Amino acid sequence: MASPRRVRPSAAKVVVRRARDRFVSTDDGLVSQHSFSFGQHYDPDNVGFGLLVMSNDDVIQPGHGYPTHAHRDVEVVTWVLEGALVHQDSTGHSGIVRPGLVQRMSAGRGVQHAEFNDAPGRAGPLRFVQMWVPPDTPGTDPAYAQADVAAELGGGGLVAVASGLARHQDAAISIGQRSAAFHVAQPAAGTAVELPGAPFVHVYVARGEVDVEGVGRLGEGDAARMTDEGGRRVRAVSDAEILVWEMHAGVGPPR
Repeated sequence: MASPRRVRPSAAKVVVRRARDRFVSTDDGLVSQHSFSFGQHYDPDNVGFGLLVMSNDDVIQPGHGYPTHAHRDVEVVTWVLEGALVHQDSTGHSGIVRPGLVQRMSAGRGVQHAEFNDAPGRAGPLRFVQMWVPPDTPGTDPAYAQADVAAELGGGGLVAVASGLARHQDAAISIGQRSAAFHVAQPAAGTAVELPGAPFVHVYVARGEVDVEGVGRLGEGDAARMTDEGGRRVRAVSDAEILVWEMHAGVGPPR
């Protein structure tokens, strides 16, 4: 993976990517929708945004998932929307991640892990969004963390739940990337949140519908990629959930 470097957008702009335009991969018991090029799907004009190089929205049926596979030098942040994700990795870490919990796995010099929808007592589908950003320093020891942020999200505002930025030291978990922070908001219908200011801001609508100031309406699965922006308000048309990456560096030319 390319090392992060300071990349400034050439001009402020907003690009909307609709849910219907995402790449889709299917396997036995699994549907994965990709915001960026991933696996067999490649578009040279859509290989990432800022530091965000992967954002997959997955639905996995009971008893299915991803068998053991390897990662290296990537910060993996997982946000569960429905169901329960069972995680196991080669460093001995394991856990069950449910809605309201944020999970981070720092792959470092190399780690193997597996993810399944087979939590005890669960019979329904698992839906989660998994996102990757590169670390500041490659080759570190693998690490794992998860934290419950449900109480903080209850107020409906934008909450920094995973961050490497100095100004978000109160985030529930840290990531090994000093130029990025991951925020979540669950605004009720009719309420609004204000987006952070940064060279790169990525807004993904995980649930519901929202109106983004000066941009228009986004539905579930839609995303807005904002360069050199800040202070736009996002108003929930219906009860909604938005996932926001604030990034102050990039791994390549802005898209």
